[in-house]
Amino acid sequence: MKPKISFSLILGLLFLVCLNTSTVASNGMHPEDQILFVKTQVELKKEPYYQAYLQLLAYADTALTQNHHALTDFAVPGFYVDPDGHRNNSRSLQSDSFQAYSCALAYRLSGKKKYGKRAIYFLNAWADKNIGYSEADGPLVMAYSGPGLLIAADLMKNQKIWKDRQQKRFENWVTTVYRKASNEIRNRKNNWADWGRYGSVLSAVYLEDAEEMAENIRLIKSDLFEKIAADGHMPEEVRRQDRGLWYTYFSLAPITAACWVILQAEGTDLLHWKEDDRSIKLGLDYLLQFVKDPEAWPWHENQRPGSPESWPGNLFEAMEGIYEDPEYGEYAKPAHPVSYPVHHFAWTFPTLMKPMLVY
Repeated sequence: MKPKISFSLILGLLFLVCLNTSTVASNGMHPEDQILFVKTQVELKKEPYYQAYLQLLAYADTALTQNHHALTDFAVPGFYVDPDGHRNNSRSLQSDSFQAYSCALAYRLSGKKKYGKRAIYFLNAWADKNIGYSEADGPLVMAYSGPGLLIAADLMKNQKIWKDRQQKRFENWVTTVYRKASNEIRNRKNNWADWGRYGSVLSAVYLEDAEEMAENIRLIKSDLFEKIAADGHMPEEVRRQDRGLWYTYFSLAPITAACWVILQAEGTDLLHWKEDDRSIKLGLDYLLQFVKDPEAWPWHENQRPGSPESWPGNLFEAMEGIYEDPEYGEYAKPAHPVSYPVHHFAWTFPTLMKPMLVY
């Protein structure tokens, strides 16, 4: 009598075969279990994932027609000295970073090579042309605008359609340009350090550098509860007068993103780390309180409040799954599907790729 083989066993064996014959799984911003979970939700047309997926494909389809803007020298003058020069050169990396990210993610979720090839086009452009950064804001803007390229590269790493020699060139660019810029600012006291550490964490994941990962964990632990005060405000950010609310978000976004990537790649959970009742969640709760009521902000009048459609909607959409706090999700839900396709890349597709502790 022939032994019976269950359907679930067959599926399990097929899954293992796919893992063994496919490429190395991502363990960074979008770990493999997240990708598989989202693919399933899309196949079932479950919301809000399905609409968020269609939004992603629209972004990726646009990217198919765009040319790269890679610069040999990523020269970014100080914003308050030369705002036009700052914006123009920043936009070159920001647009390409987003295009690469959207195409790489569309490729991994849809399997369509046209998206993967376009992601590679943008990655190769910066690896081949860009040799450095300069001027006052060069390292900062490189750190906060470049994560889209690093996340895209992690999603495409070892994919057969990205040639080995091209991946080696990109690895060299990460080592000599992107990580250098991130590490240059990661010891600062304000949001510069937060973006530097996030960029360095992404680099450590891509380069498989355990020593650098450990150093970034040490740095985050060393001053997290100096950055977040006992009541939840961020002393280095609230001093920015009428932009204090924005800069509080602009600090929490890379802190939370770095901690999420660390958790996926290395296993250390800083998102739930507490000391004397201080925590990242305390900072998030403080931000949400005054985003809802910016007139009550105690540090300076005329605050930009943000919105669910923009910042900090992307942050709270992402953090709902981490902290299982329905108030976070309620704030962002009117804007579903939430995405943040400009300027900086911490929580870019939070509705589609919502972080959760268990998938």
